[in-house]
Amino acid sequence: MISDKEKNNLSQFYKAVLTLKNEEECRRFFDDVATIKEALDLSARLEVARMLDEGAVFSEISKETGASSATISRVNKCLSYGEGGYKTVLERLKETE
Repeated sequence: MISDKEKNNLSQFYKAVLTLKNEEECRRFFDDVATIKEALDLSARLEVARMLDEGAVFSEISKETGASSATISRVNKCLSYGEGGYKTVLERLKETE
């Protein structure tokens, strides 16, 4: 269970991300706040979500991204039953292309 302190820390983190004005600021912030592995893991999950959203099958996603079946299943569950975060981001990324 998440504590009140942890909730406050998460809220502060989300607000911090929202203050970033461009990709360069975002890159610099994540370079400071996360290891390269953590950032790569997050970006890989987004790529898995993009591929699932486009109809790719698990075996294709695993082959292309190297993601485990557990990661792909978790992302798929979030796409289907989650808070809608992936869908929001994916739609907005499509709008910027």
